[in-house]
Amino acid sequence: MEPIVIAAILVPKEGLEEQLLQELQKVQTASRAEAGCIRYDLHQSLDNSTFVLYEVWKDNEAVDSHIQSSHYKEYRANIADIVATREVHKLKTIN
Repeated sequence: MEPIVIAAILVPKEGLEEQLLQELQKVQTASRAEAGCIRYDLHQSLDNSTFVLYEVWKDNEAVDSHIQSSHYKEYRANIADIVATREVHKLKTIN
């Protein structure tokens, strides 16, 4: 089975960029320690305050485990009021 790639695009509400960045850095650290995590990189647009998480997981089971983890649930609760938009795309690699 091929790894699962996830691209999450988050735009903070105005003035809350630093708060969102802190939450993303916390979840990044915890997620990288998960057994099924192959890659978990945080990026910020050079043009604006948009953040992009690029994640690679071993398989769907690893993604499900991640979503059920306490640190992920805490992260989602903590960003609920500071994110203007959030898009998550589960991707497959095309060769």
